[in-house]
This record gives sequence, C-alpha cells and structure tokens, in this order.
Amino acid sequence: MQLINKNIDYAVRALLYLALQKERLVPSREIAEKEGIPLQFIRRILQALKKGGYIITKEGVQGGHRLQQAADAISVRQVIELFHGTFALSECMFRKKLCPNRGKCVLRKRIKAIEKTVADEFNGITIATLAADIGRAE
Repeated sequence: MQLINKNIDYAVRALLYLALQKERLVPSREIAEKEGIPLQFIRRILQALKKGGYIITKEGVQGGHRLQQAADAISVRQVIELFHGTFALSECMFRKKLCPNRGKCVLRKRIKAIEKTVADEFNGITIATLAADIGRAE
C-alpha cells in the first residue's frame, strides 16, 4: 500500500510553496520550476486543489494561484483524502462484496483503530506546520 504517492507529494509541495508566497499569485510554471515538478502534473494537481477549495486561480497574464484557506486550516489528511478518498487500510471486501464476517471480525476492529490513529496524525500536520519546519531547517 502506498499512501503518499506522487499526486499527494506534488500537492503538498505546491500548497507549501504557495503558503510561503503569502498572498502573491504564483504562476503554474514557477511552482513547477521551483519544486522540480513536471508542468503537466502540476497543472492537473492545481486543478484538483482548486476543485477541492484549497486554492484560488486567476487566469491571464497577471494570473496565478494562491491559497484560498489559511495554511493552518489545510491538513495533510485533507490532501490525502482529496486524491484517495476516505482514509481506509482495508475495504473488508470478499469477492467484490462486503465480507459477511465484517460485524464480528476482531482484525477489522484493530484495523479501524490503526486507521483512526494514522488519520489523526495526518490531520495534525498542516501546511503551516510544514512551513514552520522549513523555517527551522534553514
């Protein structure tokens, strides 16, 4: 299982770059160049972030992208769920149907507890906390 794939990585890096630019509109090409992300990927990622309500996009020569929400209001969990859907380690499926043992499965109860712990941890990591980490690393 791969929880953090390229989409998530690129989205977090783009949001972090935008957060560090404050209110300035940033062109897609600049984000791609500064973050080392292929332009076609960043454009697709930015479209998804706009659709999710995380960024504002202005078209045209003076256009670009900026955060729509405060950096401390955007968690990594939200970004993961934007691209992957609801946080789940197991679907509890058996032959494409819900497992009949689902209600009394002791493993499922443990998996649900792990899912909650991991989701809570990612919920505690915001774009603002990552920006602060960059400041401490420099």
